[in-house]
Amino acid sequence: MTIRTTFPSGTDECAAWLTLPDTPGPHPVVVLVHGGGATHAMMLAQYEQAFSNAGLAVLAFDFRHLGESGGEPRQLVDQRRYAEDVDAALAFARSRPELDADRIALWGTSFGASHVLTAAARHQSLRAAVVQCPVFSGRAVVSRAGLRHLLRFTFPIVSDLARAALGRSRRYVPLVGRPGELAFVNQPGALEGWQSVTPADYEFDNRITAASGLDMLFYNAASAAPRVRCPLLVCACDRENLIDPAIAGRVAATAPRAVVEHYDADHFSVYHPPAVEKILADQIDFLTTHLL
Repeated sequence: MTIRTTFPSGTDECAAWLTLPDTPGPHPVVVLVHGGGATHAMMLAQYEQAFSNAGLAVLAFDFRHLGESGGEPRQLVDQRRYAEDVDAALAFARSRPELDADRIALWGTSFGASHVLTAAARHQSLRAAVVQCPVFSGRAVVSRAGLRHLLRFTFPIVSDLARAALGRSRRYVPLVGRPGELAFVNQPGALEGWQSVTPADYEFDNRITAASGLDMLFYNAASAAPRVRCPLLVCACDRENLIDPAIAGRVAATAPRAVVEHYDADHFSVYHPPAVEKILADQIDFLTTHLL
């Protein structure tokens, strides 16, 4: 059973979905944190179903400024606000009588892995954390296209900052595109990968405010790894095509209680069979071990 609800974060509301198992509560709960620019509609249902079938409650949400959540301007990527949203989701989970406030885990995919890692460093009471196809450094993604690609964003970013300071409508750039296009992520296969996790009847808003790029460039969540005290499962893709896969290994090596599992998948095939079946089995084994 999935309940559509909301919780407050800052001055806005985050749209949220609470999925409960068919067993008596209070239930241990896994809070799902999606990737950059993504929303609940993009492939999270399979994780909600699998985890709830294993006896775990699941709380998913859209970050502010995205999807069904509030917040203006739309499509703003701001790691500080996203950290506040994760903290608000954890507070909401602790407040629900059908959930066990002492048995909470975080789960993050893609860029959401960064938010999970930094939140796990802040919240020492978490029982466990799981990350898959992790992106722990925004700079490592954008810089793969080279310095010339980065310089192309100078004018859009300056223009967007000026418009924000003057209270005018924001300037947008594509989040993902094909190689050579002006998009923050334009690695080969990236656009097709994003499309593969977008339902046919869902319109993905493929843009972000241009100044959001600065936030992505200076966000290095990997530095938080030594402060993560809970058990951490790092699900790494051996054919990772958005970021150097060695970064995931370094995070696993520096987090005190981390384990790493490797999968023959790239950044997007990990959401689809056969990789998703194996990764879900490993994640359920890990989560039930630490939550049940």
